[in-house]
Amino acid sequence: MPDFDIDFCQERRDEVIRYVQKKYGADRVAQIITHGKLQARAVLRDVGRVLQMSYPQVDQLCKLVPQNPANPITLPEAIASEPKLQEARDKEPLVARLLEISQKLEGLYRHASTHAAGMVIGDRPLDQLVPLYRDPKSSFPITQFNWKLVEAAGLVKFDFLGLKTLTVLEKAVALIKRGRGIDIDLSKLELDDKRSYELLAKADTVGVFQLESTGMRESLKRLKPDRFEDIIAMVALYRPGPMDNIDPYINRKYGLETPDYLHPLIEPILKETYGVIIYQEQVMQIAQELSGYSLGEADLLRRAMGKKIKAEMDKQQARFVEGAVGKGVDKARAAYIFELVAKFAGYGFNKSHAAAYALLAYHTAYLKANHPVEFLAATMTYDMANTDKLYMFAQEAKRRGIAVKPPCVNHSAADFRPEAGAIRYGLAALKNMGRAAAEHVAAERRDAPYRDMGDFMRRIDPRTLGKRGLETLVAAGALDALEPNRARIYANAETLMTAALRLADDRASGQFSLLGGAQPEAIKLRPTSSWGHVETLTQELGAVGFYLSGHPLDEHAEALSRLNILRWSEFEAKVKNQGGAEARLACTVVSHQERRSKAGNKFAFTGFSDPTGQFEAVVFSDTLAAAGDLLEPGKAVIVVAEGELDGENVKVRAAAVQSLEKALGRESVGFEVRADASLSVDDFCKLLKRNGSSQIRLRLRLNDAGREVELFLGGGFDLSPKNAGALKSLPGVLDIARI
Repeated sequence: MPDFDIDFCQERRDEVIRYVQKKYGADRVAQIITHGKLQARAVLRDVGRVLQMSYPQVDQLCKLVPQNPANPITLPEAIASEPKLQEARDKEPLVARLLEISQKLEGLYRHASTHAAGMVIGDRPLDQLVPLYRDPKSSFPITQFNWKLVEAAGLVKFDFLGLKTLTVLEKAVALIKRGRGIDIDLSKLELDDKRSYELLAKADTVGVFQLESTGMRESLKRLKPDRFEDIIAMVALYRPGPMDNIDPYINRKYGLETPDYLHPLIEPILKETYGVIIYQEQVMQIAQELSGYSLGEADLLRRAMGKKIKAEMDKQQARFVEGAVGKGVDKARAAYIFELVAKFAGYGFNKSHAAAYALLAYHTAYLKANHPVEFLAATMTYDMANTDKLYMFAQEAKRRGIAVKPPCVNHSAADFRPEAGAIRYGLAALKNMGRAAAEHVAAERRDAPYRDMGDFMRRIDPRTLGKRGLETLVAAGALDALEPNRARIYANAETLMTAALRLADDRASGQFSLLGGAQPEAIKLRPTSSWGHVETLTQELGAVGFYLSGHPLDEHAEALSRLNILRWSEFEAKVKNQGGAEARLACTVVSHQERRSKAGNKFAFTGFSDPTGQFEAVVFSDTLAAAGDLLEPGKAVIVVAEGELDGENVKVRAAAVQSLEKALGRESVGFEVRADASLSVDDFCKLLKRNGSSQIRLRLRLNDAGREVELFLGGGFDLSPKNAGALKSLPGVLDIARI
């Protein structure tokens, strides 16, 4: 029998499994084993440990083995292609022994685990059918046979899958009911909503299940679906192989091609798809109507066509033609129809599967078209671990005129929530925060907002919200309502946490109640200068994962436009339309990781950001050497980007990198730093970076009224926006200006 794949809401999947256990009996339900195999790197590490080789030596050897999870390379292949591995083997007997033993062990089972979703249900206790074992970490019995062997033993495999889309739909419906009082029952939704089909026709399908890829959106624009059957067809057609039939389907829908129904007997079967054979069910129906197959025979035909086994196909063709001739069909025509059906059947998709997914696609399109705020809030909640997707949905909200409000301890929940036509950022989505800490901050607020930082620190549990969590809240702007000077709270985080721990201990000992409810003394914070605009955004980037409240390049927008420098979104669209393009982009560097090629040359993967998006580019050795220190995170640069289409993704190579200041003609000779006598010279000197070209003049205001001293510190300093922001945040620094 075939296995059963069933999708459930991911948050309630465990309920289904408990139900199955209770219904059929705990001794008749089990999970299925999987085995982890020793692959090239893993076997080297395990054998190296047994041979008592040093970790750095084994680690260095492992790094010489290419890592490609999609197509793992074997150890013999790695040795044959990597001269350094051969050299190490020939030079040192212990390495030769390591490689010899590892090649013998590679591919053997290393450990047992459980199948991600697979389970079996028996009609009798499973220990009568298959061997079982119990993992100490699991309450479930687990089969000692893998999924292939449990099927051979006569059991049916059930895949209970957690599907995020179902959870998003449930969450969105709950948000709509709570915020608008509208009770939506998706199971009773009519399939003719005008707004939903308008959204699909425009391919406005970011976040719409199964329909959001670039290629799918291009097809939707041409198809302009106006009925549910069109959605089913697109779900089935947009796959390797059947994709060739998208154009005929669209052309026939709009009368640009004449449908060919092959024979009047099967016209009713093919009418819905304009004569294009799309579904496996159509193959079975054709065999029934044209050749008198039973349903069981038709299913065997479907399987034979899918597997393309020649002997079986010859046998089926004879049966098909004979049955068709018996119904009055011309023999040559019957053979032609069989060949055509066989060609399509190899790519045929199960319509019942496509229809179920099309229904989910329609439901998500309906919610996005009619309740976009709640839909996007729900979607962002269940993608909060994926920064790239969060950024994409934030951009989508912005495009639709929906504001994404910054996180705030007095308004945010742990999840993303609708708020007066906007979306309030969820606290649990912040870096280094954690759901428990986010829920604690939101729960402790209840109906009484935090009044100030003292009130906040008195009420939170410092063991739940630690110092890193507090710094994240500050950097993300979540505490702005209590203290607008983020630098002040950030610099005093240790003091605040110490005070919070003392207050928590006092509460636990009942000290306040003994004092008749007396308030603890105010927490004293040392003064600090505010962060500059760029430093504020840099800290926000670290806490949120992308620029939320603004972008460091916003102030240069007009100048960049005059220089014909493209934005990332414009460049991405150009590459997708043309298949490739080259352009200058203005960006800030957000990440930089250097690697070495097999030949030993340096290259890097560098992450860039502009006001319209984020992307990663590969930087090869010549460009990397020429760029020097321009690729440090926080630097603003002009990148000459070469883009090409790789499937549905845009791959980018940085052909050249230039300083943004230089490109704009704003490189200054130097800077004047104005400060008062409270400036710590030691702290000031520690922050000065000697890897640039700027000169610095320090103008120091003395305590004596009206007296200043001016010091020239020389040149060679780096006063990039990030470094200038760090200097400006020092206590005593009043201003930094170009000279």
